[in-house]
Amino acid sequence: MVRDPTGSLSSVSMPFFNPAEDPGPDFAALAKSQGLVPVAPTAAVDERLPITHATTVVAIRYADGVVMAGDRRATSGNIISHRAIEKVFPADRHSGVAIAGAAGPAMEMVKLFQLQLEHYEKVEGSQLSLEGKANQLGQMVRNNLPAAMQGLAVVPIFAGFDTRRATGRLFQYDITGGRYEESNFATSGSGGSLAGSVVKMRFHEGLTRDQAVDLAITALFEAADEDSATGGPDMVRGIYPVIATITADGFQRVPDAEIAERFVGLLESLSARDGGGRLSETSTETAGGAL
Repeated sequence: MVRDPTGSLSSVSMPFFNPAEDPGPDFAALAKSQGLVPVAPTAAVDERLPITHATTVVAIRYADGVVMAGDRRATSGNIISHRAIEKVFPADRHSGVAIAGAAGPAMEMVKLFQLQLEHYEKVEGSQLSLEGKANQLGQMVRNNLPAAMQGLAVVPIFAGFDTRRATGRLFQYDITGGRYEESNFATSGSGGSLAGSVVKMRFHEGLTRDQAVDLAITALFEAADEDSATGGPDMVRGIYPVIATITADGFQRVPDAEIAERFVGLLESLSARDGGGRLSETSTETAGGAL
C-alpha cells in the first residue's frame, strides 16, 4: 500500500509496458513513468532555514583497492546539527559512495542510486560496469542541479573495485554532474582541500591497507583541526569516522575498535613529535565538545 497524491492509501500492482514505453533497467525512468518524481524547489532556500550539511569525505587508492572515509559531523550554519551522521555507504558489493553537501538530498540520492544498481542487476542479470555506475551517479547529480542552484547541492565521491581491470578506481563530481576520474585520491566537502593536502603530501604508490587507513584517519584529523565543520574523533562519546575498504572481496567497513586504536596511535605520535602541546589542545577540544 502507498499514498497517492491526495494522501489516500491505495494498492499498487506491477506495471506492464509495451516495448516502446519499457524503461528497461533504468529505475529512475520506471519511477518517473509511475508519477513518482520528487518536486524540485522553484525558489531559493530561505537562509534562515536550518539546512543540514554533511562535511568532509576522502577516498584513497591503495594496492588492493580503495579506502573511503568520512567524518561524523553535520552542520546547519554555525550549529552542529548531528554528531554521528554516516557519510560512507555501499553502493553495491564492489563500490561505495561518500556524500558531502546538503544531507537530506544526498541521502535520498544514495538510496536511489542503490536501488538503480539493484534494479539494473535484476533486469539485465549482471552488474553494471564500474564506469557505468559512475555515469549513473553523475546523471543523478545532474538531475539535482535545479535544487543545487537553490542551495541544496550534493557533491559525492564514488569509488570501487573494477573487477574487469582488477584495480581500485575513484571518481569526483561537480554540482553539474561532471564526472572526473582521479588516479590516487579524491576529497569533497568543507574540509576537502585540507584533507587533500595531507593525502597529497603522504601518498605513494603501493600503499598497504593499513597505511591507507592511517592516511585517511590523519587526513580527517588534520581537516578537523582547521575546519570547524569537520568533526574529529569524539573519545568521550565513542564516535569515530566511518571508514571502509573496497577490494576484490567487496565492501567492508573498518570496525570502530580498530579506528579508535589507530587514533590513539596518531595522538601518541603527535604528542611525541610536538612535546605534548598539540595533544593537550586536542584533548581539551574533544572534552569540551562533549559537555
